[in-house]
Amino acid sequence: AAGGCGMSGEDELILVDLLDRETGTAGKMRCHEEGLLHRAFSVFLVHGDEILLQRRAKGKYHSGGLWTNSCCSHPRQGESLPRAVERRLSEELGVTGVDCEEVGSFVYRQAFENGIVEFEYDHVFVGFYDGQVEPDPEEADAVAWVALGDVLADLQSRPERYSSWFMTAAPLVAAWLDQLIGMAR
Repeated sequence: AAGGCGMSGEDELILVDLLDRETGTAGKMRCHEEGLLHRAFSVFLVHGDEILLQRRAKGKYHSGGLWTNSCCSHPRQGESLPRAVERRLSEELGVTGVDCEEVGSFVYRQAFENGIVEFEYDHVFVGFYDGQVEPDPEEADAVAWVALGDVLADLQSRPERYSSWFMTAAPLVAAWLDQLIGMAR
C-alpha cells in the first residue's frame, strides 16, 4: 500500500507490531531495505459505482506500471493517519476536501526482485469524490475511473496487472461498500 511514495525524501516512518502498536521509527529506505513492519495506508476514491485507480509511474521503486488504488503512502512520525491521507491525496492527485473513512486494515509482506521489501500494516480508507484529479507524474502515469465489478473481475482473472496489496485491499473495500450501499451486487 504504502508503496505510493517515492524513495526520495527520507521520511521517518512509524514502526509497529502486528497489532499496530508503535515500536519506534526508521527512515523510509531502511524500512524497505530491511523489511521492517511499518504503518501505511491505502485510499480508495469512489464515485457512483466506480473507483479511481492509478497506474504507478514506471520509475517507482517497486510495482511501477501496475494498477492500484487511488493513493497510498505512509504517515510520518507524529502525523495522524487522517492528516497523512489528506496530505497524500493533495500531493499525489491534487485532491482536497475529501472526508475519508477507515474501513479496515491488514498486514502484508512482499519482497520484490530489486531487494526492496514491503512489510506494512495497511489502513484502508474510502472517500466519496466527484471532482478533478491531477496526478503527479512522478507517482502515477495514468488514472481511470472503473466500475468496481469490472475491477474485481479483472483482478481475479489478471492479478499480475495489479499491485500486491491491491489483491487484499480491493475486496475489503468492495465488501464494505456492498454492506453500505449494495455496490458490488
